[in-house]
Amino acid sequence: MALAGSDDPVIAFKAGLLSGLDPASPQAAALRLRIPGSPIAQALVRVLQQDAKTLQHTYRKWQGPHWTLTCLAMIDYPPGDQALRPLVARVHDWVFSRHFLEPPLTAAYPGQPERVRHCASMDGNAIWHSVRLGLEEDRTRDLVDRLIGWQWPDGGWNCDKSLRATHSSFQESLIPARGLWAYGQAHHYAPAIEAAQRVAYLVLPRRLLWHRAGGGLIIPDWDGRPGPDRIHYPVQFFDVLFALEVMADLGRLGDERCADALALLEAKRLPDGGFPLEAPNAITSDQLVSRGSYAGWGPSGRRSSNPLVTLAALAVFDAATRRIPARDPS
Repeated sequence: MALAGSDDPVIAFKAGLLSGLDPASPQAAALRLRIPGSPIAQALVRVLQQDAKTLQHTYRKWQGPHWTLTCLAMIDYPPGDQALRPLVARVHDWVFSRHFLEPPLTAAYPGQPERVRHCASMDGNAIWHSVRLGLEEDRTRDLVDRLIGWQWPDGGWNCDKSLRATHSSFQESLIPARGLWAYGQAHHYAPAIEAAQRVAYLVLPRRLLWHRAGGGLIIPDWDGRPGPDRIHYPVQFFDVLFALEVMADLGRLGDERCADALALLEAKRLPDGGFPLEAPNAITSDQLVSRGSYAGWGPSGRRSSNPLVTLAALAVFDAATRRIPARDPS
């Protein structure tokens, strides 16, 4: 694979794994240890230069500690970097804070004790990046168990404050599934694995992206932003690529109900063999700006291949044992 020869260690590492590099090999370890020197990693860790007042905005979109750690986990940043430990502690402090556990962030309405309104994606990311970065705390297990305890009867979560909301939100359920699965696998913790699989039972009857009744696309309330049939990056909640990535983690891509989503993703393949970043959701900036990112995430547009999106898409097809032959993205 041509991308395996990239000068960017993030791209080279991901491409190497897709080309058959043993992740437990000394070669893979050496390559991964180069990732902190990559342009993306160097940009992301600028969060460590923020002053204490700025760091208090833990969930700042997308330059606060919460999203920075999530993005570092996305690029396979090597585990165990103790310089990041204060950021992980800050995120844990935040998700266990009184403010986080009270309305409007968390609410159990009278008559619906089994449907706690809560933005579970926040907990899910906190679990996932703590595991991936090798920086778990003793409180991480408590966070896992709490999230499982708030799981709705249909298998997901929802932060919709309306009492009319009686079904889980895919936007708030895929990220927790990823986090719980990662924790469950790392610790052989069956309750977390089972809770993650319940999300699969939620989304598979909808073929990941479509309503059961009428077959229309499930479109969250995103203020007119592109729906889940378009690829979003780097921040992922609910779209065709991310839904398939989570199903890959859960080992569910062989389910025939993933076929339509796989076909939709495959149809996005460009003539050069790559895949596009159709809906960028971060603005690259050295300054703190709304939905800003210190890092650049590559080309965007429906006709331009993005290396990171390409590698994520190819990893999905690899997991589905549906490698697309011939053209090699370069």
